[in-house]
Amino acid sequence: METPDNATPTGIAAEDWATASAEPQYRAAVIDLLGALAYGELAAFERLAEDAKLAPTLADKAELAKMASAEFHHFEQLRDRLAAVDAEPTTAMEPFAKALDDFHRLTAPSDWLEGLVKAYVGDSIASDFYREVAARLDSDTRALVLSVLDDTGHGNFAVEKVRAAIDADPRVGGRLALWARRLMGEALSQAQRVVAERDALSTMLVGGVADGFDLAEVGRMFSRITEAHTKRMAALGLAA
Repeated sequence: METPDNATPTGIAAEDWATASAEPQYRAAVIDLLGALAYGELAAFERLAEDAKLAPTLADKAELAKMASAEFHHFEQLRDRLAAVDAEPTTAMEPFAKALDDFHRLTAPSDWLEGLVKAYVGDSIASDFYREVAARLDSDTRALVLSVLDDTGHGNFAVEKVRAAIDADPRVGGRLALWARRLMGEALSQAQRVVAERDALSTMLVGGVADGFDLAEVGRMFSRITEAHTKRMAALGLAA
């Protein structure tokens, strides 16, 4: 939920991890959340490293390699945090591996531009979702989640390259717009599937351990994510 920058946190959002984690269901939800994030960062590292092979220039290849390195550092932060709260990192990530692997399998880019759009659109949708959830987390977990969602620079890089490609050949825009719409649908479908299969996470979103989220708020949350996606499409020069 979006709150004013000067708003005073309430409920769990006003507590630290030591206090909030005394509630078993909340602890389970956070471990799920960190596990999902960690696997997402690991998969992002692998994907960017793979996409670098499609890069048309050495400079582009180096830029993607730098971004992949940043994603792996984020993974390390999450892995270390899981270990610090006595959760086995691999066990925490395992429930989310299939859904994320399925998403990447179903949305394998056919060329360099599709790879850029996928990273920009797909990663941004995930980041928007986690930022929404972060507003209701304890202060320690919230700080970690927001730090690993820091922009690796892929957004500006993707916008620059995609816009240049469309300027050079306007027909590219139609193909990439269809591709981005497919990515949006697949990303939301997989996210909803994961949440539905994890009781602690679903409780966090619809009420209970993360006080203040109700079904109506979840609907508004996904509306905000969709709106942000539309703005990103416009930044790319694509129709939503």
